[in-house]
Amino acid sequence: MENDYEALSNYCLPIEQAIYTSLPLKVIEDFRKDKYNLPMVIYLDEDLIGCFALYTDKAGNQYTSNENAILLKSFSLDLRHQKKGLAFKTLKVLPDMLKLSHPDKDEIILTVHHSNVPAINLYKKAGFIDKGYRFNGEEGEEFIFHFALD
Repeated sequence: MENDYEALSNYCLPIEQAIYTSLPLKVIEDFRKDKYNLPMVIYLDEDLIGCFALYTDKAGNQYTSNENAILLKSFSLDLRHQKKGLAFKTLKVLPDMLKLSHPDKDEIILTVHHSNVPAINLYKKAGFIDKGYRFNGEEGEEFIFHFALD
């Protein structure tokens, strides 16, 4: 646990990415207050390299009417592990992980800021679909992406 805290404390996220997401310690702090929010960390071997959260409440997902959807939030990789294909690999294994851990879920939903072109391209490459739904977030327009868990 001490190693995790140290890795989370030393997490590097460039300013141009930090405007789109939260640092992992903030994610964990914020999401601990809600039992439907599950902070997750990403490891490569022994190294903590990333973080995201899953929102599981059937009634609380404002981006879809699908009660069996799970919301992927605050996805990021530490700067020192970016540009290596690891974010893509994480997103590709996520559906199988969710099928095992949340068999009642049939869709992953995420939002991405309209100006976050690298993330938009990553999510599309990983199989997420932009069905044209939009959400007016605090920082502007958000695209709502979908991934069916068949």
